[in-house]
Amino acid sequence: MGVPFVRKYCPKAIKDIVAQESQMAVLKTFVLNFNNQKKNAVLIHGPSGCGKTAAVYALANDLGYEVVEMNASDFRKKDQINSIIGAAAQQRSLFGESKLILVDEMDGISGRKDRGGVPALVKIIKKSSYPIIITANNPYPNKFSSIRNKSELLEFKDLEADDIFQILKRICNEENIKYEDSALKTLARRSGGDARGAVNDLEIISSLGEITKKAIDELSERNKTDSIITALLKIFKTKDPNIAVSAFNTVGEDFDERFLWLDENLPKEYTKPADLARAYDKLSRADVFKGRIRRWQHWGFLRYVDNLMTAGIAVSKDKKYKEYTKYKPTGRILKMWWAKRKNAKKKAIAKKIAEKTHTSQKEMIKNIEYFQTIFKNNKEMSEKIAEELELGKEEVEWLRK
Repeated sequence: MGVPFVRKYCPKAIKDIVAQESQMAVLKTFVLNFNNQKKNAVLIHGPSGCGKTAAVYALANDLGYEVVEMNASDFRKKDQINSIIGAAAQQRSLFGESKLILVDEMDGISGRKDRGGVPALVKIIKKSSYPIIITANNPYPNKFSSIRNKSELLEFKDLEADDIFQILKRICNEENIKYEDSALKTLARRSGGDARGAVNDLEIISSLGEITKKAIDELSERNKTDSIITALLKIFKTKDPNIAVSAFNTVGEDFDERFLWLDENLPKEYTKPADLARAYDKLSRADVFKGRIRRWQHWGFLRYVDNLMTAGIAVSKDKKYKEYTKYKPTGRILKMWWAKRKNAKKKAIAKKIAEKTHTSQKEMIKNIEYFQTIFKNNKEMSEKIAEELELGKEEVEWLRK
């Protein structure tokens, strides 16, 4: 498995950080003059993909500092935070070099008192013998007020489309990827200032061959929200589980819709029988866990569902498929599923009527058309019935169709 572009081309030095020159100067000054600072932490905030985390590592490389990192999305509790960075904030490095304490993605820390994540971090900031750098997309929720008060705030700005275009162009030249300037500019513009997202998209599309406008058009306008097509590209066109696992993070479709999209398009993408068999094994396991969630309401299984449907399918192939594949929504299966959903609505309404009228649900399903007639033709009576049965908006709309 090759090194993902986002890691391979991550800035290695301050000079490589794009469009944040003044911010890097402030950050460097803070670190070099740490002993004279009034506050022990810097809180870097800004949109996704603008270079917050990369800036910390680039600075550390230039200064020869060790970085002790904790991702707050993974470690949120008091004990976890203390065990990872509590001691590091006081103890000298093994080889005597100085160090930076990085708390990445502060947004993930719980603000609930019983977990104690925020108070624990504030306490560490107060006593730290080393600079603490915190990153966040949004530092302003009330639960982070105590952290803000103990930190210098440093805002990183959105990257311009031209900045991202230059990054993409450099990667294409380094990787000997053929490209159209107009395609890269479109990809940069659609990234919404998210360089990391643009680089990930570039790597996925590059697996198809030349970067063309046609290939770019397979990606819907991002605006920080991926389409289902983009999600499928992330899963099918990579072997890196770290890229694939986030594919559905911002996709609106629910589990059933995602499942059907994967089921329909897997045979089109994975043409080798062994790859296809492994991928369907992961998809079927995801379906099993989803069934357990529905039966037992054990939502802890959701992590297995997500991982199997994304990273599991991505690593099921022996190597990436470079051929262009046009993904399509499901046909017969989708129609069956929609029919099932429609029937489920009818059953839910019939059950409510049956409970109020002391009849069977089966009998009410047969006679529900009479209620549909009332809802279509008598507004006053339909409103009274809806109130009595406690019907939801969608149920009322269904009866009025």
